[in-house]
Amino acid sequence: MPEPTKKDEMPNGQPEESVAPESVAPESNGAPLPLPEISLEVSPPPEAVAEGKEPVETVGDIPEPPEPEPLQAVVAQEQSPTENGSTQPQPGGVGVKEQAESDNSAVKEERPPRLDDDHEAAPTPSPTPQAEDANSVKKLSVDLPNDSVPVSAMGRKDSVWSLGEGQNLEELDKPIDTPPLSILLIEKPQSGTIPVGADISFVAKVECKDLLRKPTIKWFKGKWMDLASKTGKHLQLKETFDRFTKIHTFEMHIIKAKENYAGNYRCEVNYKDKFDSCSFDLEIKEAEQGSQNIDIRSAFKRREPKQQDDTPEVDVWEILKNARPDEYEKIAFMYGITDLRGLLRRMKKIPREEKKSEAFAKKLDPAYQADKGGKIRLVVDLADPTVDLKWYKNGQEIRPSPNQRKYIFEHKGTQRIMVINNCSMNDDAAYSVAAGDEKCSTELFVKELPVKIVKGIEPVKTTVNERIELECEVSEEGAQVKWMKNGVEVPTGVRSRYRVKCEGTKHFLVIDDASREDTGTYSIMATGGTSEAHIQVDLKPLKIYQDLQDITVKLGEPIKMHCEIFPGNVPGRWYRNGQLIQPNDRINIIHRNKVHRLEVQTSSLHDAGDYTFVPEGYSQSLSAKIHIIDPPRVHLDSLNLPDNTMTIVAGNKLRLEIPITGEPAPRVVWMKGERVILESGHRVRAETYGDQTSLTIEVTEREDTGNYKIVLQNEAGEATASIKIKVVDIPDPPEAPLVPVVGGDWCSMTWEPPKYDGGSPILGYFIERKKKQSSRWMRLNFDLIKELLFEPKKMIEGVPYEVRIFAVNAIGVSKPSEPSKAFTPLAVTSEPTMLVVDDVTDTTVTVKWRPPETIGAAGLDGYLVEYCIEGTDDWVASNTELTEKTRHTITGLTPGTKILVRVKAINAAGASTPRTLQHSVMVKEVIEPPKIRVPRHLKQTYTRRVGEAVNLVVPFMGKPRPKVLWSKDGKPIEPTHVSIRNTDCDSIIFIRKAERSHSGKYEMTVQVENHVDTAIIDIQIVDLPGPPQCVTIEDVWGGNVALVWTPPKDNGNAPIIGYTIQKADKKTMEWFTCIEHYHRTCITITELVVGNEYFFRIYSENMCGLSETATQTKKSALILKEGISPHDTTQYHAQPHSFTLTPTGLQVKTPEYNDHDFKEAPKFTQPLINTFAIAGYNATLNCSVRANPRPKVIWMKNKIIIVDDPRYRMFSNQGVCTLEIRKPSPYDGGLYTCKAINDLGEAHVECKLEVKGGFTFYELMQRGVPLNLIDKYMSEVKVVEQEK
Repeated sequence: MPEPTKKDEMPNGQPEESVAPESVAPESNGAPLPLPEISLEVSPPPEAVAEGKEPVETVGDIPEPPEPEPLQAVVAQEQSPTENGSTQPQPGGVGVKEQAESDNSAVKEERPPRLDDDHEAAPTPSPTPQAEDANSVKKLSVDLPNDSVPVSAMGRKDSVWSLGEGQNLEELDKPIDTPPLSILLIEKPQSGTIPVGADISFVAKVECKDLLRKPTIKWFKGKWMDLASKTGKHLQLKETFDRFTKIHTFEMHIIKAKENYAGNYRCEVNYKDKFDSCSFDLEIKEAEQGSQNIDIRSAFKRREPKQQDDTPEVDVWEILKNARPDEYEKIAFMYGITDLRGLLRRMKKIPREEKKSEAFAKKLDPAYQADKGGKIRLVVDLADPTVDLKWYKNGQEIRPSPNQRKYIFEHKGTQRIMVINNCSMNDDAAYSVAAGDEKCSTELFVKELPVKIVKGIEPVKTTVNERIELECEVSEEGAQVKWMKNGVEVPTGVRSRYRVKCEGTKHFLVIDDASREDTGTYSIMATGGTSEAHIQVDLKPLKIYQDLQDITVKLGEPIKMHCEIFPGNVPGRWYRNGQLIQPNDRINIIHRNKVHRLEVQTSSLHDAGDYTFVPEGYSQSLSAKIHIIDPPRVHLDSLNLPDNTMTIVAGNKLRLEIPITGEPAPRVVWMKGERVILESGHRVRAETYGDQTSLTIEVTEREDTGNYKIVLQNEAGEATASIKIKVVDIPDPPEAPLVPVVGGDWCSMTWEPPKYDGGSPILGYFIERKKKQSSRWMRLNFDLIKELLFEPKKMIEGVPYEVRIFAVNAIGVSKPSEPSKAFTPLAVTSEPTMLVVDDVTDTTVTVKWRPPETIGAAGLDGYLVEYCIEGTDDWVASNTELTEKTRHTITGLTPGTKILVRVKAINAAGASTPRTLQHSVMVKEVIEPPKIRVPRHLKQTYTRRVGEAVNLVVPFMGKPRPKVLWSKDGKPIEPTHVSIRNTDCDSIIFIRKAERSHSGKYEMTVQVENHVDTAIIDIQIVDLPGPPQCVTIEDVWGGNVALVWTPPKDNGNAPIIGYTIQKADKKTMEWFTCIEHYHRTCITITELVVGNEYFFRIYSENMCGLSETATQTKKSALILKEGISPHDTTQYHAQPHSFTLTPTGLQVKTPEYNDHDFKEAPKFTQPLINTFAIAGYNATLNCSVRANPRPKVIWMKNKIIIVDDPRYRMFSNQGVCTLEIRKPSPYDGGLYTCKAINDLGEAHVECKLEVKGGFTFYELMQRGVPLNLIDKYMSEVKVVEQEK
């Protein structure tokens, strides 16, 4: 954890200061004051001093000081300042105090570095100098320039850590105001001392009466270590809650303590914006006390047990001496130092060698202190006055401003002074000054003076509804104060009864309308003191002007009661028979001045009783009685019966209970018609008891249906009521259903409702069906059918069926009806499909169609073709007898008329739905301009080898039958060489055995009257090429031979795509291939054997293959050793055809050749071509690229890279890049890009792909096309079909 170099925020919002060995606090006039000493004193008890003994730590009661210090914590071995500024005197050990002149609740602490760890060794006291005697004071101090220690503090038993201005002698004896009490903790953990191996418990209690949820508590050891993660065998944390006292108890148990458990512990409690903490110490005593003269190495004791002298691996002593003070805690944590104070005591006594500065003759003091509102001077003395000087605050440069007097910069000789006027808390920061490359730093601490109470608040005694105003005067205007009531802060929000105002140094707490709840102890709290006073609010005497009166009210009439008392603003409560009355929609409680009123809108029997009004706060009460009378009534509404009708299923028991009211209890008579129902009846009887009457029918029957009358009589009057009882049963079965219409796999059935519905409406019907020969009925519907019509479906044609019906009401299902008459389903075929016009002449119209999709079991007998004149409905049959063909010509038509044509499919079940042409047909010969549909593979050069057959079919369109002409290179084609056959819709060109003379451009011309369309087809007949014309040996050197040749005269009517070079040794004349598919006409053959003589020959190659023969070199190449003498070569001169070096007596030097750089950036030699693809057939995109080194090829569709898509396959071979699209759909159309990339650059080519043809909706879904694209595609297809 990085240590802060400035100030960290304490939990209570006050700044926490890091330990610094030096501090400076200049006076306001610039003259340096004596700075305080940061010291740790360990004083022996007076008894030890008197006897001349070493001080021994004692465990016992220490008398508490008369007034607690602002910050004090007592520890066993090490001192730790408190966290929240509260004062907790602790028993035993050595005390550590924090003194400051600031606010009691906001004290700046100068905290010594500390590190405690569960796994570290127990802290060992630092060795003391041998020169100290028993009466001397053991003291750790960091002396600052001109620092002084008050004499009164030298003999004190506690230790003092302070940072700020020193105190005068007379100020030390002044009492210090008691700090505010703890916010959350009502009982804090206490320090303790135990021997090794013992157990100890620490308890903290938090009162939660005003808390909505459980507070959060954390236990720490030292400064950083959270003990929640260290629980186990030796450490246990426990939480309990008392529901009666509303107190949370938090306990920390340490079991079988070890030596390294000793140290400072801390308990922190959080709840929303409230925070509280407490520090306490644990001291572990050994069986035998060790010697005081302990080596300094014990401060660096590592984790290994039972090692008395363990030297650390690194020199921590040197690290601490060279480190800044703000890094002490970080170094202690890194190297496991537990007694950091002992090291600081040693470091203080070692003289430091200060490095002499080249830029500063005198640097800034380590720290400065100023009062809030005062000013401070920061002075440096320069060695070189010409050096530029810059001042910084927290790393930000301070620039002078002519209109701002906050910072004033002065020059006095070599001194540079910065004056900070009107110091505020924002000026509490780190300052530095830079002179050239050197920089010195300091810290400014701004002290805020405490606010004192000049005039306290006075006690008040008054009565309710009076105005209360508490006044207090403080020592500073605008000071922050806190008003408390009974120790709890007074709420001053918008809706609060309390108002707080401030006039200069005076502060007021105002209560406009006092009540008895305002009685209590009120206090005002400032940073420098507290004042409190008691407020007593009493009631006024009660006077009764009008008492309550007894009332008699009829049931249902309003009740009004009122009384009049003084004082008028006193609230009260109403009681009925001792029960508190709460206002609601029926009862209103009104209080206006002196009058208190109770109003009941509608009286009830429960409103009768004794009423009492009790004024709040008084022992007197007002009482009266209310009596309510009620005529008899029958409450049928409580039964929730529609139209007062009770429905029951026949055979069940009926017991009808009806509430009745009346005062006194009425006499009840039940009647059905004129017959009175007695209480002694056997099956039907009437009974009356209490506040209800009942009618009981043991077994209901249909005859029990009827109206029943109830008569009530008492002294207050008479009441009657009627109720209807309805006995329901299942309905009778319906009659047998009728089947008027029968289809192929369905029928239409109707029926009549049953004669008796069972006393309950018919809810619906169930339908069942069975084959006539079977006895197994099958239900056709599981949801009730409301109508009297149903169409059973999914029946087998030609099989007889029967159906029956069940009626259903709310009671149940009736018995089945009688079965219907047997019927057999037979269906007509579906309508013919794809009816189109095939041909039109001046007197005939030819149509064609396809068979129906569904024919059925009845089969298909034939088709009937009908037509009518447009604008009429008179359909005429064109064929008197059914035709089985799917093409028919309508004859005898009048030229120029428009007719509509339809076709019906006929079978044993009848005629199908007719299929009608969408548009009328004009009876007239139509001229259709010719159009040649050149196949895609013929749009490019059509290539065949010599001897292969050529058979090309070129379709075309046009009416009447077009005239077709063929020509080659502008000349008519001779029938003896090429066969041509023409039909109505295409032309076929056929060559049985192709020759090279058949190559050329063939032009096809299609003519209909004056309309002409032409197309050119390029046919290329290729053959094997001839050999190269001449092959010569250009040069011979070392083991290399350079060959040069010229291309062949005959390329076989195809481009030469490469050469094959072979070599042969003159001795064996066996030919071996050196290289294949070589593109250039010159080559260097390498790695030839020295001493051998070689011949070479070359084959040419085109798309058909290698040439039949090869061209051989006339001369041979002799491979000689380098440096051979001329005499050694004379034996080769006799061979006239050898190519040797002529001996000249000079040493031959092998020339040096530089390798050619073949690297080049990607360049496309063949671009992509816009392509049309047919949906469902694979399509390929090809291009070629040249690059060295080999490029990376990327394919993109619509600028998106194609990656891992199974519909695409990518190939790259010899620079030819191919993208194959498997079975494309219209969704695959778009802009495709091929990009080649290598280290030298990149290039790309693009093309458009359009996919023609279409798929069904199901096929597109199988291919994973998104729904929005499918909808768009289907709509485009419909538009195209409509246009056609």
